[in-house]
Amino acid sequence: MTAPDLSADVVVIGAGGAGMYAAIEAVRCGARQVLLLDRSLIGRGGATVMAQMTVAAATPDRHGDNAEHHLRDTLAAGRGLCDPRLAALLCEAGVECILEMDAWKVGWARDGTALRKVQAPGHDRPRCVYVDVLNTGPAVSKALRAQVQRVPEIRRIGDLLVTDILVEDGEAAGVVGLDIPRGCAVTIAAPAVIIATGGLTRLYARNSASANMGGDGYGLALRAGAELQDMEFVQFFPIGHLAPRLIGMDPIMWDPFRYKLGGRLLNARGEDFLARHDSAEQSGRYTTTRDVATQSILEEVAAGRGSPSGGAWLSFRHVPEAKLREAFGPVIDRLAANGIDLTRQDVEVTPIAHYHMGGIRATPRMETAVPGLFAAGEAVGGANGANRLSGNAITEALAFGREAGRSAAARAASVPSRTALGSAAAARDLVEAQGRPGGNPAAAVEALQQVMTRDVGPMRASSGLARAEAELAAMAAALDEAPPGVPAPHDMARIDWFDLRQCLPVAQAVVQAALARTESRGAHQRTDHAETDPTWQVNQVQRLAGGALALAKVAA
Repeated sequence: MTAPDLSADVVVIGAGGAGMYAAIEAVRCGARQVLLLDRSLIGRGGATVMAQMTVAAATPDRHGDNAEHHLRDTLAAGRGLCDPRLAALLCEAGVECILEMDAWKVGWARDGTALRKVQAPGHDRPRCVYVDVLNTGPAVSKALRAQVQRVPEIRRIGDLLVTDILVEDGEAAGVVGLDIPRGCAVTIAAPAVIIATGGLTRLYARNSASANMGGDGYGLALRAGAELQDMEFVQFFPIGHLAPRLIGMDPIMWDPFRYKLGGRLLNARGEDFLARHDSAEQSGRYTTTRDVATQSILEEVAAGRGSPSGGAWLSFRHVPEAKLREAFGPVIDRLAANGIDLTRQDVEVTPIAHYHMGGIRATPRMETAVPGLFAAGEAVGGANGANRLSGNAITEALAFGREAGRSAAARAASVPSRTALGSAAAARDLVEAQGRPGGNPAAAVEALQQVMTRDVGPMRASSGLARAEAELAAMAAALDEAPPGVPAPHDMARIDWFDLRQCLPVAQAVVQAALARTESRGAHQRTDHAETDPTWQVNQVQRLAGGALALAKVAA
């Protein structure tokens, strides 16, 4: 039996928006000691801090909005696969969280006393709040960091890579991690563990994610005995920047400007092609949802009508310069420093991996199949079905984080923390194992990204998926049983090995689910099964059984 190095009522893995909100709420609900862990800096990793756009919330306004309207649009975007309980929680609790963030001085833009809103694609009315066009996520993260720092019961530990969730008698009992600065193992006992590690978009070569979003939370959950669902549904942001070269700016920055100014998507012939794919675009408003816009761009490229770099042109040349500067503000000058003059030239854009609709299967209390193990934010699958509605990501992070914190605090109040952990020895031994010298796990991670980009992108077919399945299986078989070399501080090769250990089964889960779903729906498009099949209105659920992925269908 291993005595833990640390203990707490609640351990939160991941310190983005969902993780920070979960920690705050856990203390408010009675947790006496919360450990907030992150493999990077607290509150500065993950997806929330990188978000630059808007947050969907049906706060009271002159448009007569309410959570039911928001829920209707969320379910419609999900193409029949949303868990309505989770979607309702997102829409209802999200309003409370956004208003609380307002009280925490996040700085939502205002029209007088009311929150200013814009209408994003897929919404039936203006519903999306923001701080400013490029600072919403950083402002949300800053406000949450300030709140976390005011709560003495929250202990913040960065540079800790969690490698395993400990399970004792079928229940979560804590975690083992790699202390990156010291290169040694750390064991933490806790009766409640929350996974708030975000999604898996780092599995793709072109993505909008931070470096710590490779699906490690899903890998942790799988090995602990939890289930995953809807893993085939990876959302690609349709207009990620492609060319000319853009330095020091986010590749997904164009979306708010497009629906604010009416930026036009053009093919090589100069045709505004979206109207052929979505009749709503004929009104001149940007209303096309992300899955349809992604498919439209790729179809133009496949037909030989793409831009020179293999995407589509995004044009603002029809917008007067004064209006451009009013909308873009100082961004205009940053673009000019990159040699981009929007009054004279178009930019090339292409779909890039952006978000994951699937994830850990959880109840509306954020409980997984493992007692004591909870999930929050993008790590949770089910709320968004086959396609996420624009603006729902931060709302989901806050709402699900709050609920996970509440549930974890209740669990901690009823189950004492363990003073010894029988399952910790093997996990600690792995962290401190001496593997064979040499090896290049980083190259293997890059090879995995290339496989996923080539064969498991927005447009899929059985031949490519089968090839990806075989190549990923070969990578898994070739993975060494221990990280390379001798434990050392800040050893990136060992970190890459643990990343590969986590992300390989996650990538395999995406491929298995995509190969099984013989239809096209939302973000999952099969060129060999182009139609939506009503018999496939089911969620696919996966778990580890005897070391292999087992897949089952559950009625949506």
